[in-house]
Amino acid sequence: MGSRGNHSFDVGGIRLDRPFKLRRLGHFGYYANDMAASLRFYKDLLGFQITDTIDFAPRARDPKALEGLGESRGFFMRYGTDHHAFVLFPYRVRKAIDYQNLMTDGVTMNQITWQVGSLREVRDASKWFTEAGVDFGRTGRDIPGSNWHVYPNDPEGRINELFYGIEQIGWDGLSKPQNMYPQKFLKAPELPYIREAEEVRAAKEFNIDLTAGTNSLEEGDAINDVGGIRLPRPFKITGIGPVRLFTSDMAAALEFYQGRLGLIVTETISWNGKDCYFLRCTTEHHSLALYPMALRSELGLTEWSTSMAFGVRLNDYAQLKSAVTWLQSKGVELRYFPPELLPGMDYSVFAIDPDGHAIQLYYYMEQVGWEGRPRPAEQRRVIDNDNWPETLDGVSDSFAGEQFMGPWG
Repeated sequence: MGSRGNHSFDVGGIRLDRPFKLRRLGHFGYYANDMAASLRFYKDLLGFQITDTIDFAPRARDPKALEGLGESRGFFMRYGTDHHAFVLFPYRVRKAIDYQNLMTDGVTMNQITWQVGSLREVRDASKWFTEAGVDFGRTGRDIPGSNWHVYPNDPEGRINELFYGIEQIGWDGLSKPQNMYPQKFLKAPELPYIREAEEVRAAKEFNIDLTAGTNSLEEGDAINDVGGIRLPRPFKITGIGPVRLFTSDMAAALEFYQGRLGLIVTETISWNGKDCYFLRCTTEHHSLALYPMALRSELGLTEWSTSMAFGVRLNDYAQLKSAVTWLQSKGVELRYFPPELLPGMDYSVFAIDPDGHAIQLYYYMEQVGWEGRPRPAEQRRVIDNDNWPETLDGVSDSFAGEQFMGPWG
């Protein structure tokens, strides 16, 4: 399933069976019905910072069609230096202007996004998807965010994105002004393309105010001592993922995510007679988990979405415990799922957003070494969701893997 036949591709001097390699989960997004409540949840409670907005109202053929539908803007949010790690779009407005019927019922994720290693990989991926008959919406470049992309759809209508070159937010908290680029980027570029420094120079020559972008520095009282830094809440998001999906066709989902995108199956488990798959693109145990649709009702999750959960990583176990106490004090519904459904992780909690999406807060992800095998189940920590210890003994891969090392606030 992992090989696409007799082809062999040079990816940065390495021979692979597709012309790209996923390097990490880049960003992710949900649709929301109540944008005000969802913004409070993701911005005020979880701590994502707004870097840009996009107004969908001008896309309406008849402005009256949007009356009474509420907020028409989508919001791009970050936790680190990437322009956005999370995207929140207004469901009712997007549905009203979906003139080509591209939105699929049950798909409340607006994107699942994977970073590749170069602009050439994005360009070559779009060609390869076309030759392989993989449906993709478009290729080009996104503004806001500046990232070059191709958008392949999975068999159940979920939009995936392969991207390169997302904009970075510096110490001043400013994003690029949205009028920085005089043209739209609706196709893959001719290579080699100009570097970012030349784009900045050109914007200055056109008298673009480079300080006119959104300032995402967080304001408000910072009263919590978090690892020696004062922050507005007693925890800090330091990573995103994994993405957890329910699927009605496991074979087709595996063919797409493993066979087409190149994710590697780390582990398969059977729970209540149902097989679940955990796939990775880095050394982390999994970046994506696939569960049979029948588990959705067994877990009591919303019938509105095929999302099982989206993960946000906190810096450490102490912050995770503090987050539980703090979110409970804010009236957030918290849930715990059977640890058997979460191999490669230990203690975690699921915060339920206003639309019923489950957001997994955790601090640890098992690392997979060069031999490609996960830790044997009998060597993993035994999780008791009713009795969290005050502290935990370290294991060989505690604080291992990709760690966020930038300033927390």
